[in-house]
Amino acid sequence: MSSEQFSLRIPKSTKEKLEELAKATGRTKAFLAIEAIEKYLDLESWQISAIQKGIKDIDNGKHVSIDDVKKEWGIE
Repeated sequence: MSSEQFSLRIPKSTKEKLEELAKATGRTKAFLAIEAIEKYLDLESWQISAIQKGIKDIDNGKHVSIDDVKKEWGIE
């Protein structure tokens, strides 16, 4: 995997937490930052895909009415 330089400004408190975690785990700050960014991107990508699928399902008529949901849950 090739890598590129990337810099950003973060709050001092975030930097301190990153430094503490790096020290506690024996990992580098770069490793932890990359891992955190990758996990965030994976989660956001998953959410966007799920939302897009839900919208597509609704557009294709694949949904349940609120009345059916209430009836199923016995709250009608």
